[in-house]
Amino acid sequence: MTVPRWSYRYVGPADLRSLVRPGGGGQSIRSPADFGEWASPRTAEELSEPFTFVVDQTLALRIAPRRSEHVVCAGGEAVLCAGEISFREESGRWTVDEVSNQSTGYCPDVSSWPALAEALDQAGIARPSGFTHEVVFRRCPACQQLNIVREEDFVCVFCDAALPPEWNVDWPGR
Repeated sequence: MTVPRWSYRYVGPADLRSLVRPGGGGQSIRSPADFGEWASPRTAEELSEPFTFVVDQTLALRIAPRRSEHVVCAGGEAVLCAGEISFREESGRWTVDEVSNQSTGYCPDVSSWPALAEALDQAGIARPSGFTHEVVFRRCPACQQLNIVREEDFVCVFCDAALPPEWNVDWPGR
């Protein structure tokens, strides 16, 4: 699979970026053994909850507790994909249960899926063919506010201006 190497810079609040600490990023998962080591100490209750994830510039999946900030999980760096993910064990193998690109700190486009797919394949985690829940982010060209597009209604919820059909949250980051 050829993965576009577009990256997403952090576009969220500056005060959350200040939470980033050296060595404090999410757990890097590059292989089935890495995932096994990460999952084994977790309780069934903890594993039933979604986790924060990013795919870093090296195509490593990085995982942190759900209420973690994506920018902290990423160590403050740009990412290839970000969102929330949950897992289940099925016939002795880990698989993605649900996954979204919901990250208001990075606002990744739905086209970021191939990077996550490659990271999951590398980690030996079975996956769906795409996000189970897609979030469409757009920046309003009139008022510059970030929007989540719902039901394909490309209208700014802040000023009623038309939103573009293509991703535009952070063009300089592309």
